[in-house]
Amino acid sequence: MSALRIASICVTAAGVLVAAIILVLRGDGEPARERLVSTIAETHPSVLIDAQGTTLEEFSGECGASRYPYLCDRVRAELLASDAKLLTGSGLTIRTAIDPRTQEAAQQAIERYVGRDDPYVAVQAMVVPGTGEIRALATSHGGAQKFQQGSTAMVYPLAAALESGLRYSDGFPYAASYRAAAYSAVKNCKAENVADPTFSVVNDQKGGHDDFTTLETGTWAGENTFFLKLTERIGLCESVTMAKRLGLARADGAPLQEFETFALGINEVDPVEVAGTYATLAARGLRCAPRVVTEVRGDGGFTRAFPARCEQVLEAPVADAVTGVLAGALARSPIKGLGRDAAGMDGTADANVTATYAGYTPDLAAAVSLGHSDQPYKHKLADVTIGGERYPNVRGTTIPGPIWKNSMTAALDGTAQTPFTKPDTGRFGGCRDACDR
Repeated sequence: MSALRIASICVTAAGVLVAAIILVLRGDGEPARERLVSTIAETHPSVLIDAQGTTLEEFSGECGASRYPYLCDRVRAELLASDAKLLTGSGLTIRTAIDPRTQEAAQQAIERYVGRDDPYVAVQAMVVPGTGEIRALATSHGGAQKFQQGSTAMVYPLAAALESGLRYSDGFPYAASYRAAAYSAVKNCKAENVADPTFSVVNDQKGGHDDFTTLETGTWAGENTFFLKLTERIGLCESVTMAKRLGLARADGAPLQEFETFALGINEVDPVEVAGTYATLAARGLRCAPRVVTEVRGDGGFTRAFPARCEQVLEAPVADAVTGVLAGALARSPIKGLGRDAAGMDGTADANVTATYAGYTPDLAAAVSLGHSDQPYKHKLADVTIGGERYPNVRGTTIPGPIWKNSMTAALDGTAQTPFTKPDTGRFGGCRDACDR
């Protein structure tokens, strides 16, 4: 007769569980001998932890069943960009920059306005100026989304205009519609003609000041026709280049689309990138690439750091001048403000395809986008029910704006109120050569 004896389970130094199954064979008069039949190894799963070291969830690289799908998608993208082997590794501890208080503030604000079962999805990213650390990635359901950013893109030609020497009171006579005079009126960065004289752009409502619109009043009103004329004056390539410098990129990895309507936010982007560009302005022109992964640790002392990657891409006084205009836009909007220095911009897209709100304080930037989760171009934000409320028309300040305000207020509650650097009115005040005559 043979007897079976099972060795105890041991844990190796590498953290791998090893079950050694040993058969002890005994025969008539023969000495006992032991034989290792098999070794079964079971590895520990990788885990995501927040900035404080608290475990968020296991991470396999598959985000369909994640409790934090937006975060999972971002972690996956960052690991893939760094080293694809990290996605197939096991036993990794992936530290993120997620702050539990900020994450909770973002999630609660979204759930206050958008239901989990709504066909429309809201997503929010919150980024720290000066480091690029992503403090929150919240969504009503699903993971990362690709939405047109709408008129939050107006900040790019605004920054390009102020950098070129235009001042707050430079502008154009008000026009209810815009139509390019010729195909050559606007050129992309390849010097190709991209204007469309067969197509007219109109305003939702009259903005500006009296019969003349300035850089300030055009931004405050989010005036479409003004920004198309501004793009024609300063150059489309200059606007696109400014957006890239501040950190904008398409969510699908393709080059930014360069058309005359660039300032109206025609590119589909992730809220992380929008929040990142606004964080660059908050950091006075210091662009820090948004990142949620800060460190990866594994067995055997393996460590990979993901440090801040920052570069001064815009002169600080120019960034301050843009902030001065956006602070006025926030103060004059239905959002009003945060009770501390803050700046922001409505991002309603053409034909209400999507809606966005983006804004910042010196310490935190955030962008909130809203659109249909499947076919935003077929399901516009008009005459819709979201979060149990009926809306005849959803703008950036209708749902995304209140989500932004509520989450920013909660996240910053009890923190020091850092002021903006005041704009240099000697350099940017008044007008230069595009004055109201």
